[in-house]
Amino acid sequence: MPLPRLTIYRHDRRKRALITLAGEIDLESAPLVCAALARCLSDGIRIVDVDLTPVTFCDCSGLNAFLYAAQRTREAGGILRLHNPPPSLARILELTGCGFLVVGLPLGHLPPSLGDVPDPVAPAPPDRSVPLVAVLSGDVR
Repeated sequence: MPLPRLTIYRHDRRKRALITLAGEIDLESAPLVCAALARCLSDGIRIVDVDLTPVTFCDCSGLNAFLYAAQRTREAGGILRLHNPPPSLARILELTGCGFLVVGLPLGHLPPSLGDVPDPVAPAPPDRSVPLVAVLSGDVR
Protein backbone atom coordinates (compact mmCIF):
# COMPACT_ATOMS: atom_id res chain seq x y z
CA MET A 1 0.00 0.00 0.00
CA PRO A 2 1.53 3.34 -1.04
CA LEU A 3 2.04 6.08 1.51
CA PRO A 4 -0.24 9.13 1.25
CA ARG A 5 1.34 11.92 -0.76
CA LEU A 6 -0.41 14.60 1.28
CA THR A 7 -0.88 14.85 5.02
CA ILE A 8 -3.32 17.31 6.56
CA TYR A 9 -3.04 18.55 10.16
CA ARG A 10 -5.68 20.76 11.77
CA HIS A 11 -5.46 22.78 14.97
CA ASP A 12 -8.55 24.75 16.10
CA ARG A 13 -8.78 27.72 18.42
CA ARG A 14 -12.33 29.06 18.86
CA LYS A 15 -13.52 30.27 15.45
CA ARG A 16 -10.05 29.90 13.87
CA ALA A 17 -8.19 26.96 12.43
CA LEU A 18 -4.62 26.35 11.38
CA ILE A 19 -4.36 23.76 8.61
CA THR A 20 -0.87 22.48 7.85
CA LEU A 21 -0.46 20.66 4.56
CA ALA A 22 2.58 18.44 4.02
CA GLY A 23 3.50 16.72 0.77
CA GLU A 24 2.15 17.12 -2.75
CA ILE A 25 -1.05 18.85 -3.85
CA ASP A 26 -2.09 17.60 -7.25
CA LEU A 27 -5.11 16.19 -9.08
CA GLU A 28 -5.33 13.22 -6.69
CA SER A 29 -4.87 15.11 -3.42
CA ALA A 30 -6.67 18.40 -4.21
CA PRO A 31 -10.07 16.89 -3.27
CA LEU A 32 -8.62 16.14 0.20
CA VAL A 33 -7.66 19.80 0.54
CA CYS A 34 -11.17 20.88 -0.52
CA ALA A 35 -12.75 18.48 1.96
CA ALA A 36 -10.53 19.62 4.85
CA LEU A 37 -11.25 23.29 4.19
CA ALA A 38 -14.99 22.67 3.72
CA ARG A 39 -15.02 20.79 7.03
CA CYS A 40 -13.74 23.92 8.76
CA LEU A 41 -16.74 25.87 7.48
CA SER A 42 -19.19 23.16 8.49
CA ASP A 43 -17.62 23.16 11.97
CA GLY A 44 -18.24 26.92 12.32
CA ILE A 45 -14.65 28.01 11.65
CA ARG A 46 -14.57 31.38 9.89
CA ILE A 47 -10.85 32.19 9.83
CA VAL A 48 -8.68 29.54 8.22
CA ASP A 49 -4.90 29.86 8.05
CA VAL A 50 -3.19 27.34 5.75
CA ASP A 51 0.51 26.71 6.37
CA LEU A 52 2.14 25.51 3.16
CA THR A 53 5.72 25.35 4.46
CA PRO A 54 5.96 21.52 4.18
CA VAL A 55 4.33 21.38 0.71
CA THR A 56 6.80 20.00 -1.82
CA PHE A 57 4.64 20.39 -4.95
CA CYS A 58 1.42 22.13 -5.94
CA ASP A 59 -0.11 22.34 -9.39
CA CYS A 60 -3.15 24.13 -10.76
CA SER A 61 -5.43 21.57 -9.07
CA GLY A 62 -4.21 22.89 -5.73
CA LEU A 63 -4.71 26.48 -6.87
CA ASN A 64 -8.28 25.65 -7.86
CA ALA A 65 -8.87 24.04 -4.46
CA PHE A 66 -7.63 27.17 -2.67
CA LEU A 67 -9.66 29.53 -4.87
CA TYR A 68 -12.81 27.47 -4.37
CA ALA A 69 -12.25 27.34 -0.61
CA ALA A 70 -11.54 31.07 -0.48
CA GLN A 71 -14.78 31.82 -2.31
CA ARG A 72 -16.82 29.53 -0.05
CA THR A 73 -15.17 30.97 3.06
CA ARG A 74 -15.83 34.54 1.92
CA GLU A 75 -19.48 33.68 1.19
CA ALA A 76 -19.76 32.36 4.77
CA GLY A 77 -18.36 35.63 6.13
CA GLY A 78 -14.88 34.30 6.78
CA ILE A 79 -11.35 34.53 5.43
CA LEU A 80 -8.85 32.02 4.06
CA ARG A 81 -5.16 32.92 4.23
CA LEU A 82 -2.25 31.01 2.75
CA HIS A 83 1.14 31.16 4.48
CA ASN A 84 4.63 30.26 3.21
CA PRO A 85 3.78 28.79 -0.21
CA PRO A 86 6.56 26.84 -1.96
CA PRO A 87 8.27 28.73 -4.80
CA SER A 88 6.30 26.91 -7.51
CA LEU A 89 2.95 27.81 -5.94
CA ALA A 90 4.09 31.35 -5.18
CA ARG A 91 4.92 31.75 -8.87
CA ILE A 92 1.53 30.33 -9.94
CA LEU A 93 -0.22 32.73 -7.54
CA GLU A 94 1.79 35.65 -8.92
CA LEU A 95 1.12 34.77 -12.57
CA THR A 96 -2.60 34.27 -12.04
CA GLY A 97 -3.13 37.39 -9.93
CA CYS A 98 -4.17 35.33 -6.91
CA GLY A 99 -1.47 36.67 -4.60
CA PHE A 100 -4.21 38.23 -2.44
CA LEU A 101 -4.58 34.78 -0.84
CA VAL A 102 -1.04 34.85 0.56
CA VAL A 103 -0.03 36.44 3.84
CA GLY A 104 3.55 37.66 3.65
CA LEU A 105 4.64 37.09 7.23
CA PRO A 106 5.86 33.72 8.54
CA LEU A 107 3.09 31.83 10.29
CA GLY A 108 4.71 30.26 13.37
CA HIS A 109 1.47 29.69 15.26
CA LEU A 110 -1.99 31.18 15.66
CA PRO A 111 -1.98 34.60 17.32
CA PRO A 112 -3.71 34.87 20.70
CA SER A 113 -7.43 35.51 20.76
CA LEU A 114 -8.32 39.16 20.35
CA GLY A 115 -11.32 39.00 22.66
CA ASP A 116 -13.92 41.59 21.63
CA VAL A 117 -11.76 42.98 18.81
CA PRO A 118 -13.17 41.92 15.42
CA ASP A 119 -11.04 39.70 13.22
CA PRO A 120 -9.36 41.26 10.18
CA VAL A 121 -11.32 41.72 6.98
CA ALA A 122 -10.22 39.85 3.87
CA PRO A 123 -8.15 42.02 1.53
CA ALA A 124 -9.83 42.99 -1.71
CA PRO A 125 -8.39 41.47 -4.88
CA PRO A 126 -6.16 43.86 -6.81
CA ASP A 127 -7.67 45.99 -9.58
CA ARG A 128 -7.10 44.52 -13.01
CA SER A 129 -5.61 46.73 -15.70
CA VAL A 130 -6.75 44.30 -18.40
CA PRO A 131 -10.50 43.99 -18.99
CA LEU A 132 -12.05 40.58 -18.40
CA VAL A 133 -13.24 38.76 -21.52
CA ALA A 134 -15.86 36.05 -21.88
CA VAL A 135 -14.57 32.53 -22.32
CA LEU A 136 -16.22 30.58 -25.10
CA SER A 137 -16.67 26.84 -25.02
CA GLY A 138 -16.51 24.55 -28.01
CA ASP A 139 -14.60 25.03 -31.20
CA VAL A 140 -13.58 28.68 -31.46
CA ARG A 141 -12.02 29.95 -34.69
